[in-house]
Amino acid sequence: MASGAASLEYSARHLSVLEGLEAVRKRPGMYIGSTDSRGLMHCLWEIIDNSVDEALAGHGAAIEVVLHADSSVEVRDSARGIPVDIEPKTGLSGVEVVFTKLHAGGKFGGGSYAASGGLHGVGASVVNALSERLDVEVDRDGATWAMSFHRGEPGVFAGDGPDAPFTPFVSGSELRRIGRVAKDVTGTRIRYFADRQIFTKGAEFQLLDLIGRARQTAFLVPGLQIDLVDERGADAVRESFRYDGGITEFADYLAPDAPVTSTWRITGTGGYRETVPVLQANGHMVPTELERECEVDIALRWGAGYETRFRSFVNIIATPKGGSHQTGFDQGMMRFFRAEVEKNARRLKVGPAKGGTDRLEKDDILAGLTAVLTVRLPEPQFEGQTKEVLGTPAVRAIVASVIASGLAERFASTKREDKAQSALVLDKIVAEMKSRISARAHKETQRRKNALESSSLPTKLADCRSTTVDDTELFIVEGDSALGTAKLARDSEHQALLPIRGKILNVQKASISDMLSNAECAAIIQVIGAGSGRSFELDAARYGKVIVMSDADVDGAHIRTLLLTLFFRYMRPLIEAGRVFAAVPPLHRVVAINSGSRPNDVIYTYSEQELQTVLATLRRQGRRYQDPIQRYKGLGEMDADQLAETTMSREHRTLRRVRVNDAEAASAVFELLMGNEVGPRKDFIIAGQGLDRSRVDV
Repeated sequence: MASGAASLEYSARHLSVLEGLEAVRKRPGMYIGSTDSRGLMHCLWEIIDNSVDEALAGHGAAIEVVLHADSSVEVRDSARGIPVDIEPKTGLSGVEVVFTKLHAGGKFGGGSYAASGGLHGVGASVVNALSERLDVEVDRDGATWAMSFHRGEPGVFAGDGPDAPFTPFVSGSELRRIGRVAKDVTGTRIRYFADRQIFTKGAEFQLLDLIGRARQTAFLVPGLQIDLVDERGADAVRESFRYDGGITEFADYLAPDAPVTSTWRITGTGGYRETVPVLQANGHMVPTELERECEVDIALRWGAGYETRFRSFVNIIATPKGGSHQTGFDQGMMRFFRAEVEKNARRLKVGPAKGGTDRLEKDDILAGLTAVLTVRLPEPQFEGQTKEVLGTPAVRAIVASVIASGLAERFASTKREDKAQSALVLDKIVAEMKSRISARAHKETQRRKNALESSSLPTKLADCRSTTVDDTELFIVEGDSALGTAKLARDSEHQALLPIRGKILNVQKASISDMLSNAECAAIIQVIGAGSGRSFELDAARYGKVIVMSDADVDGAHIRTLLLTLFFRYMRPLIEAGRVFAAVPPLHRVVAINSGSRPNDVIYTYSEQELQTVLATLRRQGRRYQDPIQRYKGLGEMDADQLAETTMSREHRTLRRVRVNDAEAASAVFELLMGNEVGPRKDFIIAGQGLDRSRVDV
């Protein structure tokens, strides 16, 4: 365990300290999930959450996390500081108990925290067990106290860093007093080096994950300042987060679309009884029935899109896999909206009287919803130490009751704004239900066979003969003139053509109904045959590739952008599967003259820079070329052979595959470039004024 001669002799004291922590080192996955970067970050969350719990309890309003260049990480707070007095049961200082004893700390017994994120009392001790070196400093009672550990064992390092000689304590531990502070100054600083014997070689702290978690925590604890410093690179990276609006700001931050409603805030509490083992003064655990209280806080808003953004938390700990609180949220929403739709059936034109028998489903309600659900309760039951699923059963009914009563109050409000927004929500939910029913009814007709049998495809579609989807391609071409040339240039066995007239609708700014009523958009969706939006089914797509073929000019680039906006917004799985491409037609045709009877060489170039390179090469070789150089203004200027050879023939063409590596970033870019807000787009264009117009052709 420890280095140096002292590590060869163990006393009973060593065994009592290390008996629990040895289990952590043998099976770290039980406590931190894995030993890669994810597990490394989980250790850091455990330490940060302890500081956040103090902030939740009203102590300390600032936390700083520093990723040092020597691979260590430090967490500083200005809270009460870990207790330094002697704990009577063990005879150890509070600092040593927290860092060496599993299931020990202020989270048990209900005296220190009404609700906390570090709930099992193992966080600090597990991190200590999995650290090659851990140093803790505590400002408390007018002094600064310090203690060091090597893989869980307390002792003294003779120098800096994890490789410094280490001497473990043998007869008794010493909490060193290393300085004086003002009486009212309190706080804790923890710095540790993760043990490379435990963690895999490539494991490292992920700055982006840390930034996301810090931002999320700042949203959940209003008024808490979280500062991040990354000193690992040549230039230090600094980020700060503080949000006084809480989860209302969080919901606004998460929302990907234009609002239909403002952000609604619903709060409430509920009580329940729970039998839990309680540690008695004599050391025995006795089952005791306790009165508990669960606080529920919800922020939600509906937007114009159909994506759902839902985040749930228990005592500021994220529960990405849900649990009883999320089940209660779903049940409360379903119960309320089914009753509300039934009550307004006449206005909404639904129900048996209108020939409908289907009921609302969860997806109808959640379409376009952005919601943040937080519950706070003492000692929640989680499934495993990683705390991804809440198990406390009583929370389900409490959350369902709070959300149902909160929505009922909102929908019963006499305020003009509340009445208008409530009506819009009902209209949106019912429209989603009708769309789902319609999509189900026409699902089979969207497939290739039924579509062909019903002859419902657009007449301007020049389809291909092959029925093997993986081997077929749909070219979306700009204009009838290009269509005429492309018909002669295509391989009609595998390549289909669909012409569009000019610039289609900008669907980022238009409503769903406007998009569906637009002839060009509707034709594209109909020809691809896989539906749109939530009803889109990738397996039903009639073509293996969809290729956008537009002119190599500014207007062509705009048309290509509008088409990609349609695919991104309503047929995103096509892009995610890598089945959307942009054709790359040439810009120039250079005819190099050969001497004698040999036919001239034809060279196609795809940018101004490539053209100049080719011409320079010809001049260097002493070869002549026809002047002026042919510059294609559009696809229609090529003859069929040229278009086939350069753009459509599988042997010679170049295609650009459209990918979405980061859907969040892509969505933000589409909203910037194609959305309703003109101001940010204008700033973006002004900032890029230095761009050369010719770069559009590159």
